[in-house]
Amino acid sequence: MKLEQRDRRALLLLAGALIVILGIKFGTGRSGPEVAEAAADSVDVAEKKLVRFRELAATIPGKQTALKQAGAELATREAGVIRADTAQQAQAQLLQVIRALGKKEEIDARGGEFGPVRPLGDDYGEVSVAVTFECRIEQLVNFLAALTSEKSLLATSEIRITSANSKEKTLNVRLALSGVIPRKLVPEQKGPALF
Repeated sequence: MKLEQRDRRALLLLAGALIVILGIKFGTGRSGPEVAEAAADSVDVAEKKLVRFRELAATIPGKQTALKQAGAELATREAGVIRADTAQQAQAQLLQVIRALGKKEEIDARGGEFGPVRPLGDDYGEVSVAVTFECRIEQLVNFLAALTSEKSLLATSEIRITSANSKEKTLNVRLALSGVIPRKLVPEQKGPALF
């Protein structure tokens, strides 16, 4: 069977039309107006994201300033924290403070019982040292007043006062002082918590 010239031309046109139709249907997947709408939506979304990122970027210098101020305030507040490599060294420093203040008031702070190292909140720990000494009432008052002017964060955790010599009006004093240390110096507690 032989095809005529006219039939060949018709088949070529039909094949070309079929290729164009298949190209339009499967090539883009969408019609023209839908593609334009999607492009406009993505531009609007991108512009909104850009505005939001610019707003966030504008707040960074203010946040950095606030962070620096908070760091400076924390440093001034933590100036009284006892700095040492171990908790025992912190206790020894606390004992030195007691003895130095006692020496100014002519108090012989003898001994030094080191108490347990305990956590103090989530970020700090507490060390304590107890000393005994004999003094007059005015010496004790001056000693306790001198403790309040000390740079370290100190507090009396225990004080026992008994009469020593009624003729000389002296007192026997047992004084336990606590100081604040960084939490990293507090040993981890193993086993059940002690009360």
